[in-house]
Amino acid sequence: MEDRPATVADVHALARAMPHVTRVDGSQGKPVYQVGGKSFIFFRNPRPDAKNPVTGERYDDVIVFWVESESDKQSLIDDPDSPFFTTEHFTGHDSVLIRAGDLEAITYEELKEAVQDAWLSRASQARASAWLTARANP
Repeated sequence: MEDRPATVADVHALARAMPHVTRVDGSQGKPVYQVGGKSFIFFRNPRPDAKNPVTGERYDDVIVFWVESESDKQSLIDDPDSPFFTTEHFTGHDSVLIRAGDLEAITYEELKEAVQDAWLSRASQARASAWLTARANP
């Protein structure tokens, strides 16, 4: 168990470690991790809805993680100690955002859980069941 701060390299390594994952280049060459052709984590291009409140500059380091449900999303974004957030653009979308520069606010283990949950939320039922079964019976 690793209790150190999470890093961007960890996001890539953990996403690649999940089964049946492909990495594609999104627009502007930013990585998109998919399972069965469905994105579960992607590095977002700067957009007007996520910007520095003081300077107005668009954040160029936003990472999107899918979540299982709206309640999962709310639990992450409502926690005052959590660096996860959302924007109006993602209203009604089962995902949360985090800035790469804020990853250090969570531990490696918390990031690992977020990556696994993102994967589970997008994997087919058969793949998710097989992965969960393999973890329960190492």
